[in-house]
Amino acid sequence: MLWPLRRATAVAPDAAAVSFAGVALTHAEVWERCRRLAGGLHGLGVGRGDRVAVVAQNSHRYLELYQAVPGAGMVLVPLNHRHADAELRYALEDSGARVLFTDREIAGLPACVEHVVDADEGHEALLAGADAADFPVDVREDDLAGLFYTGGTTGAAKGVMLPHRALVANAMHLQAVWPFDADTRFLLVAPMFHLAGTLAVLATTWQGGHQTIMRAFDAAALLDLVEREAITATQVVPSMLAAITEEQLARPRDVSSLRFLTFGGAPSATETLRRARRAFPDAELMTMYGATETAPLVTAVRRLETRLDTPQAATCGRPLVGVEMRVVDPEDRTPLARGEVGEVAVRGPNVMRGYWNKPDQTAAVLVDGWYHTGDLGRLDGDGYLYLVDRAKDMIVSGGENVYSTEVEDVLYRHPAVREAAVFGVPDTRWGEAVHAVVVAREAVDEEELIAHCRTAIAGYKVPKRIELREEPLPKSGAGKVLKRELRAPYWEGRESMVSGA
Repeated sequence: MLWPLRRATAVAPDAAAVSFAGVALTHAEVWERCRRLAGGLHGLGVGRGDRVAVVAQNSHRYLELYQAVPGAGMVLVPLNHRHADAELRYALEDSGARVLFTDREIAGLPACVEHVVDADEGHEALLAGADAADFPVDVREDDLAGLFYTGGTTGAAKGVMLPHRALVANAMHLQAVWPFDADTRFLLVAPMFHLAGTLAVLATTWQGGHQTIMRAFDAAALLDLVEREAITATQVVPSMLAAITEEQLARPRDVSSLRFLTFGGAPSATETLRRARRAFPDAELMTMYGATETAPLVTAVRRLETRLDTPQAATCGRPLVGVEMRVVDPEDRTPLARGEVGEVAVRGPNVMRGYWNKPDQTAAVLVDGWYHTGDLGRLDGDGYLYLVDRAKDMIVSGGENVYSTEVEDVLYRHPAVREAAVFGVPDTRWGEAVHAVVVAREAVDEEELIAHCRTAIAGYKVPKRIELREEPLPKSGAGKVLKRELRAPYWEGRESMVSGA
């Protein structure tokens, strides 16, 4: 299987490959470290197809795991370091991970985890004590490269199975819309456990470009890096875009090197884009849409700054070269005409193989090679996609997916909760905020319920507000809570129930 790091090492071995917190490595040095990492994992008894998990913040070592583990024929399991211990334990046990690289303590690790490696010093010790191992040349495109965990409508997280083909195809599709070359200096700032965070890793590496990595987002530090390292491109989520825009307008840096400023994970308000254009006049604004299940890209639109006074300011773009997309009837899944609202479906080599050990949930979304996203949208006459709502009852807050049912499940565990409904409301900073409406059976206050949620789920999933009501929640004739009715007052005056659209 062709792996981009092989090419970078062949064509630009001595060129700068990555920099992080004072560490600078060439492609040849990264290649050697990745081979030693593979050798170290072999020494722990890890072989082809075994799962290797990582719970850590961004670093050059994370980048090595991202390339070496699949390159050696193993399966990478990147997990959200913001998740609660219970969430991480579930994913570790579900995946059967044998090795865990981590920079935090996780209580009660499952028995499948045979080795725990400190993500910093332990990583270095593993490399120092290992011989370099050659990457196998017979890794096939259908072999599993990674399990990427995402939430679900049932509450339990699902491991998205992405083969080598999907990750490599995504890198190819990205290069067809976004120019990468040896002069690319990409700033990696979004969390690397997200596919959005590693969006450009393979494309940049393939071309022998350079990647600067931030451990965690900080608006001022990001702009300082752009100025100091002549960054040419970066990818952020809308809340990050808003923060760096305000920081740049307040304390301008020389950001003239920045040629591509891309964002995704959620729509961004048009006014934010206007301000971003003023803050970064030399950069092209580009937005993208995708999902974990599509590795992740589906659509993109370049030069969004030229569309801010047109209806296309709210578009997610058109399908990338190599990706098929259509809007279908959510019930019978037949294609709909342009302008009609339906479910977005995607087909291509970037689509997942399925959900790990969840055949029923896989069959529900993969039909005849098409992945049915659960997002509702429409196409205009030129084939541009506009998101209208989310059929999966999902909230996107600060670029993180929050599934309402998962939060509701936690609320229902509290003995005082009789009924609960969770949904997204507009938020100027995060795009959408998690909001809950609760009908209690006994006296309870908002603070107690929020504290209860914090014990079971990540902080970004915890409701920002919990509205306590005495009357039962509105329901359909079939007894289903009419969540759209509960949401409507918060979204009044907007064309869609997707923030920023």
